Amino acid sequence: MSVLFLEYPKCTTCKKAKKWLDENSISYEDRHIVEENPTVEELKEWHQKSGLPLKRFFNTSGMVYRQEGLKDKLPTMTEEEQYALLATNGMLVKRPLVIGDDFVLVGFKEAQWSETLA
Repeated sequence: MSVLFLEYPKCTTCKKAKKWLDENSISYEDRHIVEENPTVEELKEWHQKSGLPLKRFFNTSGMVYRQEGLKDKLPTMTEEEQYALLATNGMLVKRPLVIGDDFVLVGFKEAQWSETLA
């Protein structure tokens, strides 16, 4: 199995996740989430595939999220507006992301990753 792994290399959680992938011999295509930000189309596809609420794709603990006051803005935005916003800045997107053929993992939870990937 090979997956797409979106990360921000300086993120400690992303480093842990990458180490976990390596230790579990899971091959992946590595993608820098800021240098190659997800597109609106990718975000829509991943959101649908994940079955998660769209809010889970936002990096709610990130500086950009807080600076933009998104906690108050998101509830009044349409899904289209939220996709467009996420596609503007990789730092707004929760990471790491792992995308497989029929699943999407948002954030690093070792038990969930083991269940899905190992």
